[in-house]
Amino acid sequence: MSVEPRTKDGHGRLGSVLSGLAVAVGFVLFLGGFVVGAVLYQPFSVPSDSMTPTLDVGSKVLAERVDGADVKRGDVVVFQDPLWGNVTMVKRVVGVGGDTVACCGADGRLTINGKPVDEPYLQAGKAASGQKFSATVPDGSLFLLGDERHTSMDSRAHLQEAGHGSVPRSAVVGRVDAVAWPAEGVLERPAGFADLPGGISRPGPVVPLFSAIVAGCVLILAGAAYGPLARRLGAGSRKPAAASAGKSEDRVNA
Repeated sequence: MSVEPRTKDGHGRLGSVLSGLAVAVGFVLFLGGFVVGAVLYQPFSVPSDSMTPTLDVGSKVLAERVDGADVKRGDVVVFQDPLWGNVTMVKRVVGVGGDTVACCGADGRLTINGKPVDEPYLQAGKAASGQKFSATVPDGSLFLLGDERHTSMDSRAHLQEAGHGSVPRSAVVGRVDAVAWPAEGVLERPAGFADLPGGISRPGPVVPLFSAIVAGCVLILAGAAYGPLARRLGAGSRKPAAASAGKSEDRVNA
């Protein structure tokens, strides 16, 4: 019967190699996940309650760095625009270039090019806007509303300005992909916009990156724990053997 070669500290050599490999792979996953995440995502703090109940004031969100040209209806975006005070704001895109955004229809819903849109993120029982409006979005621009439609200062407050309340796509800093604190996870894309031309966007890679970081932690801990665990188990197995040897010696002397 072959016995696995052991290292100086009593570990099995195969086990030592595997534990070292686990630690190495764990570091790659852990650090790689953080580095890629830092490149693709930027954290922001929600500055107001205009996006409740979707985002509470003070929530920490992860915004994927995307080109404004990739933004679609239903996306929650972080943006800065000089006409809006040039401060960082978070709103939901409800219209893109060429759309006519209006509210409210007979059923109290927002309409895009005359088609009512379901918005389950709004407070139940309330109309999609406390004021009636209609605006055509210029090409290359976005029409933005807060989810708290009765207090949000959004595109409706800028209808008389250039762009009819819209902001250029170039004003977009990032697209909110997940809520980091409180830990609510990935932000769902609203299906109500899916049937409109262009559809809705897909979530970014925040879940695979988070999974890589967690897997890296597990591998690092598992690999690091092998040595102490192997020493403890080895010490436990040697004690009974030593005790048996002592008893045999006593019988021989007798």
